[in-house]
Amino acid sequence: MARVVVDVMLKPEILDPQGQAVQRALPRLGFEGIADVRQGKRFELEVEGPVDDAALARVHEMAGTFLANTVIEDFTVRVES
Repeated sequence: MARVVVDVMLKPEILDPQGQAVQRALPRLGFEGIADVRQGKRFELEVEGPVDDAALARVHEMAGTFLANTVIEDFTVRVES
């Protein structure tokens, strides 16, 4: 079985209050020099059979209709070895 990873992130123009909260907390915890933080989601899918173009197309469709809200989020799909 192969693993396909879908990373979902808010689009750059969408405010990320969770990322901002982390960014504000980092200096208080002694972590300096971080200019920005964006929080996202990661989905790891174990795919049965080969990860061919048809399988990747199914994962893209799944990501665009179920895993990500494409109005406010972007996603990437990659095969992990």
